Amino acid sequence: MSRSPGRKQENHKISRELFVLTYGALVAQLCKEYEKDEDVNTCLDSMGYSIGIRLIDDFLARSAVKKCRSYSETADMIAQVAFKMYLGVTPSVSCSSATGNVFSLILDKNPLVDFVEELPPERASLCYCNLLCGVIRGALEMVHLAAEVTFLQDRLKGDAVTEIGITFLRKPEDRKHRR
Repeated sequence: MSRSPGRKQENHKISRELFVLTYGALVAQLCKEYEKDEDVNTCLDSMGYSIGIRLIDDFLARSAVKKCRSYSETADMIAQVAFKMYLGVTPSVSCSSATGNVFSLILDKNPLVDFVEELPPERASLCYCNLLCGVIRGALEMVHLAAEVTFLQDRLKGDAVTEIGITFLRKPEDRKHRR
């Protein structure tokens, strides 16, 4: 039997929709289990971190990327390769510090919120996609890059775009091995 040419993309779309719906159910369940949004945010970040430390192996094997030589290259790799590979979107990257260690990933479209219209008023401090911050932080840690990753703007909270901030915590010189 032969496969139709559009079959793979159709399966990818179904898989993404299933993932997004499952993620929504996960967040809804966490909201039932935890009264405070901060607890839900922490749980999502922790889950994402666990995913990130495992996902980096798959990313490195499938993408065949070379070693990044700067924080700027790393931020571009996250946006142009990782986000495209796993979420099907490519955020824009901007550097917001003179030292070159603070970056923003700006998503015009966030696929994790495809089926979410808005957050309920009682969940105003919920960071619905906080899983992404944990994934990025966990993956970076596995390649020996300590980073703080947070949501700076969120469309679900009325902002124009979704913006994830990445602050690399060590200077490039600190990464070199001492003998």
